[in-house]
Amino acid sequence: MEGPTLLLGDCESELRTRLGVAGAMPAWVRSGPWSTTDRLDPQPCLPRRLFRKGLSGPGKTISGMAQNFIGVDRDQAFLMPPSLQEWLPEGHLAWCLLDVVGEMDLSGFYARYRPDGWGRPPYEPSMMVALILYSYCKGQRSSRGIERECWEDVAYRVICANLTPDHVTINRFRSEHQDALAELFGQVLRLCAKAGMVNVGTIAVDGTRVAANASKAQTVDYEKLARTILEEAAEVDAPEDELYGDRRGDELPERLSTRWGRQEWLREAKRQLEQERAAEAQPVPRARAPRLREAKRRMDEELWVEQRANAAYEAWRAHGGRAFGKVTPYRPPDRPAGQINVTDPDSRIVQSRHGFIQGYTAQAVTTKDQIVICADVICGGNERMSLERLVDSTEHELERAGVGEGVEVALADAGFWNTDQIGRLTGRGIKTLVNPDSAGRKSPAETRQRKPHYVEMREQLASEEGKEHYSQRMVMIEPVFAHIKYNRRVDRFQRRGLAACRAEWKLIATTHNLLKLWRHGPLPIPG
Repeated sequence: MEGPTLLLGDCESELRTRLGVAGAMPAWVRSGPWSTTDRLDPQPCLPRRLFRKGLSGPGKTISGMAQNFIGVDRDQAFLMPPSLQEWLPEGHLAWCLLDVVGEMDLSGFYARYRPDGWGRPPYEPSMMVALILYSYCKGQRSSRGIERECWEDVAYRVICANLTPDHVTINRFRSEHQDALAELFGQVLRLCAKAGMVNVGTIAVDGTRVAANASKAQTVDYEKLARTILEEAAEVDAPEDELYGDRRGDELPERLSTRWGRQEWLREAKRQLEQERAAEAQPVPRARAPRLREAKRRMDEELWVEQRANAAYEAWRAHGGRAFGKVTPYRPPDRPAGQINVTDPDSRIVQSRHGFIQGYTAQAVTTKDQIVICADVICGGNERMSLERLVDSTEHELERAGVGEGVEVALADAGFWNTDQIGRLTGRGIKTLVNPDSAGRKSPAETRQRKPHYVEMREQLASEEGKEHYSQRMVMIEPVFAHIKYNRRVDRFQRRGLAACRAEWKLIATTHNLLKLWRHGPLPIPG
């Protein structure tokens, strides 16, 4: 089909521009061999019409009418500087985050930089904080992915003011300020409290398995770990021996490594060791050789703790200590038992719904409005010792956020059952409801059928009040994990080590609360 019919009247302004005529058209133009209804070459009118052939083929016309579209000119330069305020609509998540960051205390970030301003200027910390918070809200945690979005996504460009930090800068900022980023959790929780979103009469406690940044195939026992260290040491020393011969005098090391009351002592010793490691957490080395040495050191340390605890138990019995039941002689092993992951020594093999994975247990405490008021990560999958600690941490976070309301009811599943901790929480006035029977078992164990505290808990859960409370547990916390792991695609930690994973999980919980705050409505007015 032919191109559009263009009238002389439509092109008169274009002809004036080409001929340099300011007034009326010259007579020779109007008295030419054409008339005002004849066809003209449409090329002079390209700025006002599209091409004859569009992106999908020849254009179509309606008989007796000329086509008229909005012009597309990608070579048009801006006459005035563009305004970032016009790039995103009001109420966009990016504007909300910028307002939130403007209300935050970021002194912990600025304290890491020189006060005299010497050296190469870094990116503004407030901009980097807003960038990381927005990217985590959108489910983008890869530093390279964040750098790519800073080039391609309009919202990222608004947050960065058209700056484009590279992925190394983003990753270094996230690593160096991991503690300060984790502390943002309390500040966001305070904003949620000011908005009236934190109602803590009833809380739900639960945990979910999150994969570690490590492969399950890299979990080895002590013998294989020692053999790997020796083999890699031999690979390093062989070229040096060939080059220097016997002049250095270095030799390869010799091959490495040529009942109820007692178990409770051993458990307590290992529990104290885990607490010391968590308190003195160090980043996992990036190089493989230091990671291997660290893994071996930890296994040796665990063996030493077991031997010391056993010696202390035997000394206690020798001085008149009485153990319940039959005492079976026990001798600790000569070399460390168990396995350890050489990529992330803090991670463990844990059971999830998709089988066994190398990972951690990420824990959270939520309210009825699905606001996360406490977040933590533990090694392994045993949560029996976590309930009281999580409730204590929750009360501490609420106190820091200025929430005067206390916890009245705590809900948890069977994995958190601990008779002593439930009794202590109940003595503090907190009604603690924990299902003593796991949903994965067809019937409760024999001991749980007849023990008085199990029977009492079943009676509480069977009452009308107990049913009303406990029926809210899954609604309060399971959607939080589903939203984080499936909607936001946070099913694997990006960093390694317990301390780094704890900081990352707190940052993830912070952005979850930020999304809740953004959907809730306008931010509370400061002061």
